[in-house]
Amino acid sequence: MTIHRRSLHDDVTSLLRTIITDGELKPGEKIVEQALCERFGVSRTPLREALKVLAAEGLVHLLPRRGAVVAQITLAEIEELFPVMGALEALAGKLALDRIGTPELERLTKLHEKMLGCFRLHDEKNYIKANREIHEAIFEIANNTTLIAIYHQLLGKIHMVRFVARKTRQQWERAVEDHEKIMAAFTRRDGDALGEILYAHMVETAAEIARTSLAASEEA
Repeated sequence: MTIHRRSLHDDVTSLLRTIITDGELKPGEKIVEQALCERFGVSRTPLREALKVLAAEGLVHLLPRRGAVVAQITLAEIEELFPVMGALEALAGKLALDRIGTPELERLTKLHEKMLGCFRLHDEKNYIKANREIHEAIFEIANNTTLIAIYHQLLGKIHMVRFVARKTRQQWERAVEDHEKIMAAFTRRDGDALGEILYAHMVETAAEIARTSLAASEEA
């Protein structure tokens, strides 16, 4: 994947962010600069600038004389992060509901159906991507520049956690039920219910990650 576009620094940052949030590079894993330079077809300078950006976002840790590693998200950070994201999503949902028309609702419906198709096929990786598209579409429809900027500041860590934390089938089914409720609230234009569902959905996700991590540590 060689980069030929205008803004080399931005492109490298975007590509590196994607392979971290998609789970290709795991939390705690060392980032091998030479391999990434060869993969992206760039020198070390733009790569290191990208690492500085991702370190500021909390996705990467820069260690003196040891290079860079993918950040590990603690349970304490998850318990702080997800309720904040839930509040942002609740606000975005209500703002989106004020602006949504038939084309926007049809777009959300198609994305929802795409996500359900991944669920039925047990395709968790593409389910997560489709899920992300739905939430990002809600913020786009809300069309609030400040809200979107804050959302994107937190988005990387949220997606990294979602790819690392594996859902049980029961947890997965509950998440799908939540999305069915979200779509129903959009359809009937119920802003209060939509905000409550979006907030609770994120808080419950954090609780599930905490329970899963606790169970894993007890087994270890």
